[in-house]
Amino acid sequence: MGGPMWMPADPPTLARLLAWHPQPLPVEPLACLLAVVLYLYAVHRLRRRGDLWPLHRTLAFAIGVATIAAVTCTGIGGYGMEVFSVHMVQHMVLSMLSPVLLLLGAPVTLALRALPAARRGRTGPRELLVRLLHSRFSRIVSSPLFTLPLFIASLYALYFTTLFDFAMGSWLGHEWMLLHFLAVGLLFFWPIMGIDPAPRRASHLMRMLELFLGMPFHAFFGIAVMMSHTLIVTFFAHPPTAWHLDALADQNTGGGIAWAFSEIPTVLVLLALLAQWSASDRRTAARTDRQAERDHDAELTAYNAYLATLAQRTGT
Repeated sequence: MGGPMWMPADPPTLARLLAWHPQPLPVEPLACLLAVVLYLYAVHRLRRRGDLWPLHRTLAFAIGVATIAAVTCTGIGGYGMEVFSVHMVQHMVLSMLSPVLLLLGAPVTLALRALPAARRGRTGPRELLVRLLHSRFSRIVSSPLFTLPLFIASLYALYFTTLFDFAMGSWLGHEWMLLHFLAVGLLFFWPIMGIDPAPRRASHLMRMLELFLGMPFHAFFGIAVMMSHTLIVTFFAHPPTAWHLDALADQNTGGGIAWAFSEIPTVLVLLALLAQWSASDRRTAARTDRQAERDHDAELTAYNAYLATLAQRTGT
């Protein structure tokens, strides 16, 4: 691989994989730090004016950023360029776990609440964000007709063509691939989670259907890699001799990791959807009760009168 990349010389151990070791160009740690600082600053702005922001959202976002740092700023980042199974851990975290946690933090909602409104006749960051959310571009990229094919094709097209070997040949290609993993996951889970504003608002049942439509293809990919009798990418074909690693066996391990990992985000997303569904039902019931108090239960009275009319007609 060409470029300013740290490639480990010693065989992987748990301690070496988890040790803090950012790359020579610290793009990932700086990006993670900036994301946390901006998020906390937005929360501070809300609290300073007396508005509350749920602590669990802040924790979810912080943990999401921590998972990104854990697979890009530690030994995993370096060993992921030498060992396929380690790379697959990195891929799964960035595309499946980190996006879910980041979206649970509702960063777009926080930005809309924290950004000041521009003066009349002017356009500020908040107005640009609102315009983007209501744009045709957002409607396209949040549609399941776009997110599902992208989520599925990004797996198969990357690993079962020469695209992976091409991207891993340079620092820029490797950075693009890491960003691609995260971006695809965010696009796929964004409309499904339904926490941040989106151009469309599907029902909870339809969002569950979208989730279950995508996950089997992800599992099939893992099984295909796990059962392959040949190397699907050549970049990992020759691990360092002193490490005594069998490339094909390691690839099969990576496939098993991809197959098993899909269960984690599925459970997290389902729990979030069920919690939202329950909260929505409670809000609907509360609105119905308030309306009944205001009009002295006019809807129920009208319905009872309708039943009484039917009974009279039947009796005559």
